[in-house]
Amino acid sequence: MLLYCLKRFIGMIPVFFGVTLLSFVIIQLAPGKPTDRLTELNPRITPEARARLEQYYGLDKPIIVQYGRWLSRIVRFDFGVSFSSDARPVIDKIWDRSVPFFDRRLTITFLINTLSLFLILAVAIPIGVLAAYRPYSLTDRITSVAVFIGFAAPKFWVALLLMMVFSVQLGWLPISGIKSLNYAMLTEPGQFFDRIRHLVLPVFVSACGGIAGMSRYMRSSMREALSHDYITTARAKGLSETAVLYRHALRNALLPLVTLLGLSVPGFFAGSVIFETIFGIPGMGQLSYQAIMMRDYPVIMGLLCITALLTMIGNLLADICYAYIDPRIRVK
Repeated sequence: MLLYCLKRFIGMIPVFFGVTLLSFVIIQLAPGKPTDRLTELNPRITPEARARLEQYYGLDKPIIVQYGRWLSRIVRFDFGVSFSSDARPVIDKIWDRSVPFFDRRLTITFLINTLSLFLILAVAIPIGVLAAYRPYSLTDRITSVAVFIGFAAPKFWVALLLMMVFSVQLGWLPISGIKSLNYAMLTEPGQFFDRIRHLVLPVFVSACGGIAGMSRYMRSSMREALSHDYITTARAKGLSETAVLYRHALRNALLPLVTLLGLSVPGFFAGSVIFETIFGIPGMGQLSYQAIMMRDYPVIMGLLCITALLTMIGNLLADICYAYIDPRIRVK
């Protein structure tokens, strides 16, 4: 297993550089330049001043030269400096050491997506098992309609609807942000529950579509597992239905789900752009939206690097879990 992990880790290196090269080229080919936001609204700007700005940011060089310069900084773990007016290092925007740990952008996004993943698994697996155990029953039909509605409903619409009901009309939950204005004056338990209240709606919105999709996959995988001969043999031996379902069928039904979870990592971070912008959460999703609107190439590439790295780590963990769950797989 250790040798397998080492081989996979080495194989991740060329994949990572290939992803970054493709992303860099696509960003450069997109219409508009970072200097446009400084020159378009200024009628007095001259072509010479525009050319000096492009030279200052290094945009006058060919794409391959720009990528080579960016790559030379990345190997030193330097993401460069933002093109925005504050001219801060990209790593400081993503992982600002001047703020508390739980207020940093990467921590906030990672926490919300981790909680939503646990919520997806906690809800989707029981729903899928129940629907597969009693197919075409009333319970199966009700859960099917519910999950299809959840899968079809746009995230931004669900977020706005929940904000209107629970924040505006009922006043139970905060409408935006990650903490209240009087957060510093609260006690430690009060600060903890204040953060929980702010996380309820974003976590639910992030997990809404995942619950619908995962429960359908779980139902299909569980039904296939229950149709195998070893399930009939287990029942013939006199095992209880609980043991048949959770000890024999569920373990094999989880195999496709583990693979799907590894491939879902990019979707979680891509979805952060939507709900973090709507709820005003200062995470990586909101930073991505701002960087794209401002055509801030260093910040965009820094966020893409982190997302690509997390995706590859997620796929590696999925393969390891796959080998652990299925005893028939022997990794040499």
